[in-house]
Amino acid sequence: MNAFAWMIHLFFQAYIILLAVRVIGSWFAGFAQSKIMRVVASCTDPYLNLFRRLIPPIGGALDLSPLLGFFGLRFAEYLLFRLLF
Repeated sequence: MNAFAWMIHLFFQAYIILLAVRVIGSWFAGFAQSKIMRVVASCTDPYLNLFRRLIPPIGGALDLSPLLGFFGLRFAEYLLFRLLF
C-alpha cells in the first residue's frame, strides 16, 4: 500500500475511533458533559446528523445514526479505494 492510500485509511480509522468514543461517551452522563466529549461531538455530530434525518432516535433514547455512520464510512472508504487504486 502506498503512502497516500495509507493516509486515507488512517483518516477513516481515526474518524471511526472518534465515532466509537462519541457512542461510548454518551453512555456516561458525567463524561458526556466533559470538554473532550464536546470536542468529539462537534467533530462527529455534523456527520451523524445526516443519518438522524433518515432515522430519528427511537423513543428519544435509541440513536441508530452511529451504526449507519460506521457502515457509511466503511462503504465510502471501499468506494474511494476502488476508484483510486
